[in-house]
Amino acid sequence: MKKTKNQGGVVYSTNPDFEYDNFDTEAETLPNDKQNFKIWLDRKGGGKVVSRVEGFIGTEDDLQALKKKLQNACGSGGTAKEAEILIQGDHRDKILAFLLKEGYKAKKAGG
Repeated sequence: MKKTKNQGGVVYSTNPDFEYDNFDTEAETLPNDKQNFKIWLDRKGGGKVVSRVEGFIGTEDDLQALKKKLQNACGSGGTAKEAEILIQGDHRDKILAFLLKEGYKAKKAGG
């Protein structure tokens, strides 16, 4: 099977000047005060508790950098993908305090 690059959901275009490269651009990272995070407590997989931070808007590199800072602030492991950061354990209060100190908008959500 032939692998094709992601074309942003475009299957066919009648425009002869259309270029699929337009879909490869990554979103610019919003400034800290424009980000709006929600912090949840969640259970993943085998019932392990994780603190989930949703709502990041920006590049994958910036998401990974923020994950690293949160891991250091909480003294815990974690992962980040698709605009979401998971930190192992219930660290909602530490995460909220860190994000607010860094100038982000954040609040604890249900869960």
